[in-house]
Amino acid sequence: MESLTWENVRAWRLERQGLAERAPRKRMLEVAGRICGLHAQVLSSAELTLWARVDGITNGAATKALWEDRSLVKLWAMRGTLHLLPAAEYWTWQAGLSTYDHYLKPSWFKYFGLSRDQFDLMVETIGEVLHGQVLTRDGLAEAVAERAGSAELGEKMRESWGSMLKPASFHGKLCFGPSTGQKVGFTHPESWLGGRNEVDPDEALMEITRRYLGSNGPSTREEYGRWWAISPAKALARIKKLGDDVAAVNVEGTVCWMLSADVGAAAAAKPAKKVNLVPAFDQYVIAATKQADHLTPGPFKARIYRPQGWISPVLLVGGRMDGVWSHEVKGGRLKVNVEPFVPLPAWAKKGVKAEAESLAEFLGAGELEVTCAG
Repeated sequence: MESLTWENVRAWRLERQGLAERAPRKRMLEVAGRICGLHAQVLSSAELTLWARVDGITNGAATKALWEDRSLVKLWAMRGTLHLLPAAEYWTWQAGLSTYDHYLKPSWFKYFGLSRDQFDLMVETIGEVLHGQVLTRDGLAEAVAERAGSAELGEKMRESWGSMLKPASFHGKLCFGPSTGQKVGFTHPESWLGGRNEVDPDEALMEITRRYLGSNGPSTREEYGRWWAISPAKALARIKKLGDDVAAVNVEGTVCWMLSADVGAAAAAKPAKKVNLVPAFDQYVIAATKQADHLTPGPFKARIYRPQGWISPVLLVGGRMDGVWSHEVKGGRLKVNVEPFVPLPAWAKKGVKAEAESLAEFLGAGELEVTCAG
């Protein structure tokens, strides 16, 4: 078993996550796919996730790709959280998500006051009424009630935001469409993206596992299980199903898994003098949830991973999570406030300024004010 250090891990992930060097603008969709999508609980964070990795990108590029080019698609994906994924890869991800069955439990049906037959009818009807059109949540609830002949199902869809719609997303019956004013829109992936591509769920899961390990390895079975919302035992079984394509490595006493083809390069990877300002919900930070103590300079996890699932914007120094930051644009002036966990060397402070200048250009701010306590 090859031995790696956590420094190796930081350096390797920085490279694989597209943070060691920004990619050309034409590779935007490739970047989004390689890092397993863009977390989109807050759409502005998805835009900034791309800014952190793609050179010369303009603010609103993700929004344009979603609603004009349709080259990105928004859906409830891993762990039931909102993601933007490349449209060309949608059916692979959807096939993998179709294996989710945590909601097909008696306790789930009891909690929401539904029978299995009602649930199946609702999911199928959602797909039927969304095909070829975009509906708001209220419009969707009304259309389902009318088509299914059940006012109760319409009310169930209004009672719990997301809970009734996520299963339809997992089964390829629903994705997000353009909003109407402040009202979110939904539509059918087949009509929105132009056809359907059948993918075997087992093959999809193997490809998703490769993709995850390719951008987030070395990873423990617990971390992969948390990311896909399965038990560590199931996560390990899925990893091992890749056979010789994966290898176990020893990271300072912790058994981790990564793609076999990456082991040599990861073992040789060394942290560079690189500074990154990554936004809230950035994939680099999400992937480090259970390993955060190894990727921070001390006991600072609570300042990054906050209550109610909030993930702070993070200052990366050589791939280490060395602080948090925030920004505000007001009157054409961008204010960036960086709160390092430890004192920063002079080269890192210069890196912070350079990142802030890039952010100001991205956001179209004419003036910049940077505050860095360390």
